Amino acid sequence: MSTPATAPLPLGQQKQVVLGRSSAVSSSHPLITTEGARVLAAGGNAIDASLAMAAVAWVVLPGQCGIGGDAFAIVREPDGRVWSVGGSGFGPDGGDADFYRERGHTSIPLTGALSVTVPGAPAAHAVLGRHARWDLPRLWEKGIDLARHGFACTTKNRADITERRIPLAADPSTAACFLPDGDVPHVGRLLHQRDLADTLEALAQDPLSFYRGPLAERALDFLREGAAPFSGDEWAAMADLSQEAAITRTYGDLTVHQTPLPSAGWMMLHQAALLDGSLTAHDLLAPGACALFAGAARAAFDDRYATVGSDTTAWQDLLDAERLALRRTGLGSPARAGEPLHARIDGDTTSTVCVDDEGRAVSFIHSLAFTFGARITVPGTGVVLGNRLGRGAYLIPGHPNEVAPRRKPLHTLNAWLADGPDGLRHVGNCPGGDGQVQWNMQVLSHLVDHGLDPQSAVSLPRLTVFPGSDADVIDEPSEVRVEEGLPRATLEALRKDGHRVREVPVQRGGPGGSALAITHDPASGVLSAGADPRMEGVAVAW
Repeated sequence: MSTPATAPLPLGQQKQVVLGRSSAVSSSHPLITTEGARVLAAGGNAIDASLAMAAVAWVVLPGQCGIGGDAFAIVREPDGRVWSVGGSGFGPDGGDADFYRERGHTSIPLTGALSVTVPGAPAAHAVLGRHARWDLPRLWEKGIDLARHGFACTTKNRADITERRIPLAADPSTAACFLPDGDVPHVGRLLHQRDLADTLEALAQDPLSFYRGPLAERALDFLREGAAPFSGDEWAAMADLSQEAAITRTYGDLTVHQTPLPSAGWMMLHQAALLDGSLTAHDLLAPGACALFAGAARAAFDDRYATVGSDTTAWQDLLDAERLALRRTGLGSPARAGEPLHARIDGDTTSTVCVDDEGRAVSFIHSLAFTFGARITVPGTGVVLGNRLGRGAYLIPGHPNEVAPRRKPLHTLNAWLADGPDGLRHVGNCPGGDGQVQWNMQVLSHLVDHGLDPQSAVSLPRLTVFPGSDADVIDEPSEVRVEEGLPRATLEALRKDGHRVREVPVQRGGPGGSALAITHDPASGVLSAGADPRMEGVAVAW
């Protein structure tokens, strides 16, 4: 029996949506949400809470994020100003395309030293920390304590480690953290990351010391031993990160704000521009609506692959009104048989959303790219390194996303919020590789076009165009993957119209991401929050 489109996903007890008039926080793990709520209740602002939650996440969701990965955030100040932080770094200065081709690679390796970019998370925390009320030693205190004294291994942790046991075991420093006694930890066992605790204590005094001095040299020496041609200059350059303007697009009467390149934020705006005004004519998750979601995602990913690099302005041309009008023609039509589609949902990331009692809102997202990133840890530091270069950059000659020194690989991470004429309306995000921009668009539509509350919006079945933009899958044929629970009539209608549809099971930590959202009702001042039942998250508002 199919689940009605308006029902929550069949993943056990639904989390309660708590309403209030002051603050709200949501994440994909109870300990993370608890820390965010504690900081807000103690007088911290939304930036404080986001930084504190990130430090807890590095420890309790070590496959999804870490100080050795990247972080993006978008911030709305109480006066309506919106700004963003893009914490992602360069690949090695010596790593031009010929470097990899001469070593026999047709794509950049997905694991090991050659897959690593300079981590952007420390720099992002330094930028955000300038706007916090509390200092980082206080904000990271809970995360450091959990790393030093241990936290209970969850079902998600165990599954992540089990699925990647072989590569984790191959790196002694990584194995020491996640394969204690040489075996996969059982649920409930305490996991310790004492080296990471020491590293975080040092970085809390100055997060930019990650890019210069002894810690930087230790990381660089380790990567050079793995044949990665880092000069050190690209490493130090990350310390110059600063806040920047968000990018925007209207959707109905709202202004949607997103994180700029190398973030994929423009792709959500691209879909919003294509879909604006069309979805209200369709019932929630009806065949026509699903076809339009899939068509807009296809258009965004095809345009990304064809024209966009992190150091180009091509995305702005893609949002030209005349070009968008042409793109809307046949938008809901199925992909041609065998036609490659440039999107992928693999990847493991986590995120938080937060609104404080002054109306300040933060959407924060961070990742190691794939689960446990490059699957290597800088010895003696506990710092697992991300594999964003292997995941995000191409070895396609002349491509705007071809690997090049001082060209950041295109990113999947993005964070969004939306204003109305009367102030903040929504703030959200969703992990999940190239699924992120698609699911963010679907959640936005559910909130705006159908007036759903955040919990319902993040719980509905989602669909994803697949596969694509990662270097190892760009030539695979396209299909639309839908989660179980989409109305049977919708599936039959999509197939009848020629869409290649595959149902995928709904599962915790599965292919549907972990969407989060907070909505503000400007008339009453009430905040409502939702956390995705696909993960172990909790949303609270008071």
